[in-house]
Amino acid sequence: MSDRQRAVHRYLDGFRRGDHEAILALLTEDVVWRIHGLRTTRGKLEFDSEIANPAFEGSPVLDVERTIEADDVVVVTGIGQGRHREAGSFRFAYNDLFTFRDDLIAQIDSYVVPLG
Repeated sequence: MSDRQRAVHRYLDGFRRGDHEAILALLTEDVVWRIHGLRTTRGKLEFDSEIANPAFEGSPVLDVERTIEADDVVVVTGIGQGRHREAGSFRFAYNDLFTFRDDLIAQIDSYVVPLG
């Protein structure tokens, strides 16, 4: 596993634990997180508010199926589970593309598909 792949897995572990500091330490100051079809978050301050989004309860379950790396991008695919305060439990498939600038994550493109 490369250093960048390890960084992505530390990022996912941070979300599983709700560990803001661990996640933010892996990001550039001007990080952009696009959850396609939903919203775009820009910069560490906005990103921090999404780590513990008040619309959700607890930390997500994130199971990784594949990790692929090419040039400055690491792609992770998997299945997740979370709990929305109003809608209850939900499952989803996800595909996250992490674009690196040097050793930090500069952009994340997330594609999320609800599962029945």
